[in-house]
Amino acid sequence: MTDAVLTLNAGSSSLKFALFELDGSTLNLTSQGQIEGLGTAPRLVAKDPLGAVLADRRWSDPDLDHQAFFSTLFGFVDDHLGGGRLCAIGHRIVHGGAAYSQPLLIDDHVLARLDALCALAPLHQAHNLAAVRWAKAARPGLPQAACFDTAFHHGHAEVVTRFALPRTWHDQGVRRYGFHGLSYEFVVGELRKLDPVLAAGRVIIAHLGNGASLCAVQDGRSIDTTMGFTALDGLMMGTRSGALDPGAVIYLAQQMGMEAVQAMLYEQSGLLGVSGLSSDMRVLLQSADPAAQEAIELFIFRIAREAGALMSSMGGLDGIVFTAGIGENAPQIRTGVAERLAWTGLALNDEANTGGRGLISDPASRLKAWVIPTNEEAMIARHTADLVGAASR
Repeated sequence: MTDAVLTLNAGSSSLKFALFELDGSTLNLTSQGQIEGLGTAPRLVAKDPLGAVLADRRWSDPDLDHQAFFSTLFGFVDDHLGGGRLCAIGHRIVHGGAAYSQPLLIDDHVLARLDALCALAPLHQAHNLAAVRWAKAARPGLPQAACFDTAFHHGHAEVVTRFALPRTWHDQGVRRYGFHGLSYEFVVGELRKLDPVLAAGRVIIAHLGNGASLCAVQDGRSIDTTMGFTALDGLMMGTRSGALDPGAVIYLAQQMGMEAVQAMLYEQSGLLGVSGLSSDMRVLLQSADPAAQEAIELFIFRIAREAGALMSSMGGLDGIVFTAGIGENAPQIRTGVAERLAWTGLALNDEANTGGRGLISDPASRLKAWVIPTNEEAMIARHTADLVGAASR
């Protein structure tokens, strides 16, 4: 009988999933997809690894209970596995706080502690945990694992985690955590296979997508990162502002009220806010609108500026890795970043950069540059399989 692991990544209007079958110690992706349009026009689409559609179902009632979607999802999983067995579910949980530095199996105590962190990740955490509850209702007794975006950054030096606030607030958890850890952990593992010498050195990994951050990695360990207390910090993103002068936040709160400011900083800023056009980098790159070009220029400027700070944290730099949607698919952005970092000796090979995979630095470049696709689902599945295996021993 084949065992399988299901991964879930729940958002406000979508639920991404991937199904991996276990073959000894190997995980093989067999299907992936999402339930999108939750609350508007719900649709489940599942595809095999080559992109062939395995399931496509739409619902006419936008107000269906989420349990209906989960029943359909688990029905698809059971049919797809045939005689196989779903042995566990792995969840992407954005925030593990200071307490959780490793993936772990979820029980009521863990769930309650993670609930308390929802205010630190208002766009993500509550939706992540809702999926845990829905899955538990649909399949009671099935092990569920929490895999944290913050965990990779545990172990930072105290000076990296601390804000210049009264100590009592640091002791209550107001500190820098860092995010996108599952992506960084996967990319580090891939870099070790592709370029073990560079992986042992000082590397900046640029996770550039709708959410964006940089991580300084030395010998595979996170040393520093651009996101801090929340996933709002650091780089400019699709709809998020990134780092701001605290005085500007105070001023905006006085003018607009805190609830409106929160909505603006998370949902109306970033590429969308500056361009006034779109949060999608593909749209902006195709636009001749000066505001779209300004948004692109600011995005590149902030990446290069934060990269300089991370070089200071590591005492130098040996290479850079681009990953995630923009990092993997926008050669113009990689070129812009490399031009701003030319003072470091970084130079890209134009042909390799246009191709967009593998080593893209010029042979004469002092620094190496790679494009490595990330796979957070595979990382979640691996952690979950390891936890279930450990629990059964």
